[in-house]
Amino acid sequence: QMQLVESGGGLVQAGGSLRLSCAASGRTFRTYVMAWFRQAPGKEREFVSRISWSGGSAYYADSVKGRFTISRDNAKNTVYLQMNSLKPEDTAVYYCAASFRNGVLPTDFGLWGQGTQVTVSS
Repeated sequence: QMQLVESGGGLVQAGGSLRLSCAASGRTFRTYVMAWFRQAPGKEREFVSRISWSGGSAYYADSVKGRFTISRDNAKNTVYLQMNSLKPEDTAVYYCAASFRNGVLPTDFGLWGQGTQVTVSS
């Protein structure tokens, strides 16, 4: 079974940028829809962005549209999330996830990484 490992989180000031990476094991990465979710303390896990298996189609939550960019490199088995103009409300644990479906709910995704913390200070 494919495994996912996120990296790139950290502490950044408001207005700053971070790039998250999610490295996948196995040779089936290119067949999966990949997504990023986030979960803030005391809140439910929420959808951030999704990218098709080819990388040709991306979808974003309204809260991050225009600030975040998802991309993937199938040769490197890696999906990225470039986060610009970060706000304190972006603070959360960010998770990458894999699915064969174009969903936006956590239940639509069966494979998950362990998460990486992003903290945005004001």
